[in-house]
Amino acid sequence: MEISVIGSSQVNVGRVNDIGFCNFSKNLNVKICNLKNNNYSKGFNLGENLSFVLPSRFPIGCCVKASASAHNQAAVVSEKSPNFTRTKHNDGVKLFVGLPLDTVSNCNTINHARAIAAGLKALKLLGVDGVELPVWWGIAENEAMGKYNWTGYLAIVEMVQKLDLKLHISLCFHASKESKISLPQWVSRIGESEQSIYFTDRSGQQYKDCLSLAVDDVPVLDGKTPLEVYKEFCDNFKSSFSPFMGSTITGISVGLGPDGELRYPSHLNSTRKNIHHGAGEFQCYDKNMLNNLKHHAETHGNPLWGLGGPHDAPGYDESPISRGFFTENGGSWETPYGDFFLSWYSSQLIHHGDRVLSLANSTFKDAPITLSGKIPLMPSWYKTRSHPSELTTGFYNTVNRDGYDAIAEIFSRNSCKIILPGLDLSDEDQPNKSRSSPESLLAQITSSCMKHGVEMSGQNSLISGGSKGFEQVKKNLLGENAIIDLFMHQRMGAYFFSPEHFPSFTQFVRGLNQPVQSLDDLPVGEEDNAENRPAMNLHMQAA
Repeated sequence: MEISVIGSSQVNVGRVNDIGFCNFSKNLNVKICNLKNNNYSKGFNLGENLSFVLPSRFPIGCCVKASASAHNQAAVVSEKSPNFTRTKHNDGVKLFVGLPLDTVSNCNTINHARAIAAGLKALKLLGVDGVELPVWWGIAENEAMGKYNWTGYLAIVEMVQKLDLKLHISLCFHASKESKISLPQWVSRIGESEQSIYFTDRSGQQYKDCLSLAVDDVPVLDGKTPLEVYKEFCDNFKSSFSPFMGSTITGISVGLGPDGELRYPSHLNSTRKNIHHGAGEFQCYDKNMLNNLKHHAETHGNPLWGLGGPHDAPGYDESPISRGFFTENGGSWETPYGDFFLSWYSSQLIHHGDRVLSLANSTFKDAPITLSGKIPLMPSWYKTRSHPSELTTGFYNTVNRDGYDAIAEIFSRNSCKIILPGLDLSDEDQPNKSRSSPESLLAQITSSCMKHGVEMSGQNSLISGGSKGFEQVKKNLLGENAIIDLFMHQRMGAYFFSPEHFPSFTQFVRGLNQPVQSLDDLPVGEEDNAENRPAMNLHMQAA
């Protein structure tokens, strides 16, 4: 279920009170929508009569409840006393939680606003440092090029500011089918007549959730290049949110490709059950990519090599060793042609990343924030010699070649941190048939970052990782060779606050925290209140 705030084209958030809730206009309606229960980012589906109480020994008592009969009640937080103990993180690791992908709707209103307000309060009481907010190109600049609407995002930033939480902004230049967020309408209209702006695979299938990197410097958007449009978007965001920079907004990451990551959409047609089985496909068949490849081949004196991608590469869900290109010994990837193609394919991705990070750095270099970009963790087939999943994704990393050194170098040159997902993945939990090793891959990427002085932030890959996943995250954050100083847990929603997940997350937070105030430090007479009083009630009520 989802609490959607409707009644006008914009949410009149106005002031946010001391406990983090919005004062909505009187005529504002709250619409209760029934949604499928399989997508936590679609709303806070807390179930019927659900309640969860933090452990009694935790410094903050907190109860999350939902009642199926409370059709007309908003989220409420009540406290018996304003005095409570807090915990403080180790200086080396800060903890953020991602807000739902659809926090701001397509019409620039706040989705499930009161549940989000209650969730923010719960995170504040828990001791989380801040939250991450996706800011979508397809929402803020949806109607026409240069016409920006930040209404919903400004409202969320104000809510976060009132709670004295920190905020990381993710500037998303891609779409999300999961949350029904598309590219801007005016961009999609251009794509209908000029389909070469999208990535294309060998069979002609297009990936329309982001623009092909081959058009970065091509004036395909009503006379402007995508890089020019991205730069203007960043400039307008900076001016619109300047009052929050450095105080509330402490970090910004810029989108670099599919799902915001620096990669090709190599698994665009894979079935979920076979995503670990196949290595994906090369995405080099749109008109502009083929023109670049043709020119590159002619320049190197081998024009026949520029007619397309490898003819002996497998399909999306086929075993990488089912055809000749990725064969362990004697595969085409080890031939002069294979080196030619893979060098070109990866260089296109690296140059794209460098260009986007450079424009972001030039925009925000004088702002008191940390700038970041995200790269993928592609551990499947890492134990093979050819590393096929990484190769199709755009990382020329094999048993004979370090594909992450050049990646770390562009992040270093542009003063950007790397955000790396998958900190919850361990080798022992990987399917044997995929020959996967996330721990080895993470160690390699970490080594490249250390070599170039690049700082790292981390994310989890699975919302349902459970306590075992949290233990792996702790290992990566607090281990002897750990260099990650910020972890973003993905993502707030119905499952996040469920009894199956929230207790594990609570224990995880406690494991990262160092208490700065004990019960012995409380004024005389406060001990009973702190330890024995009824828990503060956090009600998230929905139909």
